Amino acid sequence: MSEQRHPRKRAAFEPPLDPTTADAAMRRPAATVAGAVLVLLRAIAGALWAVSVAFSLPPWLQQIAGAASGDASASTDPELAAFADLGLGTAIFLSVMGLLFVVQVALGIRILFGGNLSRVLVMLISVGSISASFVGWWELGLEITVRTTLLTLSLDILVLLALSSRDAAAYARRPRPRRTHGSRTAAAR
Repeated sequence: MSEQRHPRKRAAFEPPLDPTTADAAMRRPAATVAGAVLVLLRAIAGALWAVSVAFSLPPWLQQIAGAASGDASASTDPELAAFADLGLGTAIFLSVMGLLFVVQVALGIRILFGGNLSRVLVMLISVGSISASFVGWWELGLEITVRTTLLTLSLDILVLLALSSRDAAAYARRPRPRRTHGSRTAAAR
């Protein structure tokens, strides 16, 4: 019996994507745009989650965060004094989450312009977030609900699907024309 190949079927394994096969002038694929938008939505969802959690942090987490940084009342720093009403643990938590928000927004914008390293970093962060949600559910018995991590988890899964597509990888790995430092066009002068 002879084996026929079906052109629409894909092999179970594929060779690595050859970056030289992508056209340098290729248009931005929908998968890249969707991935970048999803990363930005993930950043917003993470910020909203952080705000909702920050005002209901468990006392043990507030004590750990406060012990790691010292007492806010002893400080004369006006910025820390403004956070004293919220509690130092909450302030530290919001500061870290704010930093993560800024990093995710920067990575999302970089993905939109075709950054391969940013694409890979975001996929690794998404895998870590999904894994943390799984471990929390499996080991700690944390529920995955709309109120907790369902929104961020679903966005992480969608980010992985969008950014791991062939088109997104080809766009991020495409050869780019090299710009020289001193070269300007006549129109720009």
